[in-house]
Amino acid sequence: MKVSKRNTTGKMKVIAVFVISFLFMTLGLTAFWVSREFGGLSLKEVYRASLSVLNGRIQGLASRFALYVLLPVGILLLLTLLIYKVAKKHKRGRAVLNCLFLVSCLMICVFSGGFAYKYNAMSYLADDTSNSFVGEHYVDPANVKLTFPKKKRNLIYIYLESMEMTSADKKNGGNFEYNMIPELTKLSEQNENFSGTHNTLNGAYSYPGNTWTMGGLLAQTSGLPFRTDMTQNGMITQKSFFPNLTTLGDILEAKGYNQMFMCGSDGNFAGRTQYFKDHGNYQMEDYTAAVKEGEIPSNYRVFWGYEDQKLFKFAKNKLNNLSSQSKPFNFTMLTVDTHYPNGWKCDLCKDEFGDQYHNVMACSSRQVYAFVKWCQSQSWYKNTTIIVNGDHPTMSQEYANEVSKDYTRKTFTAYINADAKRKTKNMRTFSTMDNFPTTLAALGVKIDGERLGLGTNLFSSTPTLSEIYGYASIKKQLTHATKELIELEPFENTEAIQQFQYGKAKAFGHKDILTIKKVEGTKVTVDITDFRPQKVVSKVYLEASNDMSMPLGTKKVEMKCLDPEKLTYEGTIDVKGIDDNGVYVQVMYESDEGMQFPLNRTYVDLTGNSTNTTTDTTATN
Repeated sequence: MKVSKRNTTGKMKVIAVFVISFLFMTLGLTAFWVSREFGGLSLKEVYRASLSVLNGRIQGLASRFALYVLLPVGILLLLTLLIYKVAKKHKRGRAVLNCLFLVSCLMICVFSGGFAYKYNAMSYLADDTSNSFVGEHYVDPANVKLTFPKKKRNLIYIYLESMEMTSADKKNGGNFEYNMIPELTKLSEQNENFSGTHNTLNGAYSYPGNTWTMGGLLAQTSGLPFRTDMTQNGMITQKSFFPNLTTLGDILEAKGYNQMFMCGSDGNFAGRTQYFKDHGNYQMEDYTAAVKEGEIPSNYRVFWGYEDQKLFKFAKNKLNNLSSQSKPFNFTMLTVDTHYPNGWKCDLCKDEFGDQYHNVMACSSRQVYAFVKWCQSQSWYKNTTIIVNGDHPTMSQEYANEVSKDYTRKTFTAYINADAKRKTKNMRTFSTMDNFPTTLAALGVKIDGERLGLGTNLFSSTPTLSEIYGYASIKKQLTHATKELIELEPFENTEAIQQFQYGKAKAFGHKDILTIKKVEGTKVTVDITDFRPQKVVSKVYLEASNDMSMPLGTKKVEMKCLDPEKLTYEGTIDVKGIDDNGVYVQVMYESDEGMQFPLNRTYVDLTGNSTNTTTDTTATN
């Protein structure tokens, strides 16, 4: 019997639809399963993790992958084939097959649509650098007319580590039933936070590229996000810090300002010293400077360096010195006690809320308020503008879990003694990038066009980009490092960026000896002695993989500190199922900010042909 060409084509189309539907189902289940196993991942991270699972690089997940992905797909495939076989012999088989066809089409729509929505997949199909949002909206400050007042005002800019308006009570625009930051609330509501006629707090969005300290500093001084394709704190590896930018520091330096940046940690961290030296020639007063100047003993170190209690004390001395000079000054400082995960509990902290992080927030509020009040009592205050702003929302996941899902987290904002008046009574919607032109406006500077970088002067009636496009749209636009952003924020040493993690471990003072203590079957026991000048016990982890790059999801166990004096750690990891011949083991150190950096790595032979007694030294790759 001759089969018509039309019949054959129809069958091929049906088969194609079935194959595509099961392909989408498999890919969709794989992606959602990987995301569930490893947490909230981007599409690129899902792709990399999926490859690691399928290549067998991630220990112990193959069986779960088979159970949650392959088994459901296999069962559904067998049911489909069974239904197809039975339907062919049934008198209403054609109707059943048509239903099966429609279900397959629906599966394609559901799995492809859900996948695309969850991971914003369409944006990844295009070239990451093709987005022109920055190019269309960036206003180069070098090309904008800025008119300063005859008598230039002083600036005190206080960056509060991880400080959000979220920490206030609901009555004042916060998230909690009680107010952790009543003093800061008072400062903001009695001065300017751009809430219009609302007697409540108002704050700034932090967009991608601005959600950690260096990113927050860059946003508020240049009106730009930090490139999202770079390791967050990797600028420490570069000889220059985005030389193509014109920043707040550049502008004030050109107008004759004395500029100083003060923090209680190492200014070199994340390239902060490089940034403020390159853009404004700031005098850096960090932890190292405090030691050199005899403000603290050489062996004194708490948390990131020294606590905020000392920071505010030292700041008063510096301000008295700056104010005695003939030039206007820009004194910028960064607090640290409220850094995640739990902050630093100093002598001034009280136990008010039964939670250390909440107590530290409250303590910071009191200290900042007292410092501002001191500034207001000084003779130079009349010609000084004070800006108090959170650098970014806190990274503490425990804190984030306490925030209502329908609450929008924003940084704390307060403009005090600004030489500018609002031209609108509306509550402004803005981001930390808007602080750049708004800071200049607060100093009495007239800005032609009211925009600099991606920021808008909030004292003006000109709408911000957040008001025009909305938070979700801009967040999407800034997810990738665009062509324009790469041109504005170049880095010359890509190899140094790639090696940053190992180098960062060394920068923290790590020099270590890693020893394979014993191998019993598939269990590998490792010792590591950490020779840091500061004898601080940290969280140290042991990883194992057959891939020396230690991909996402690599098996990991926490090591125990055997000797706090010598900083000797020991850990045992079961490498069964990874590779019968041998594995790479790596020791990771967790810094105070919760970031993990590799200390050392070596190969362990499991065949019995090697004694595994080789000792590796220092943090190498």
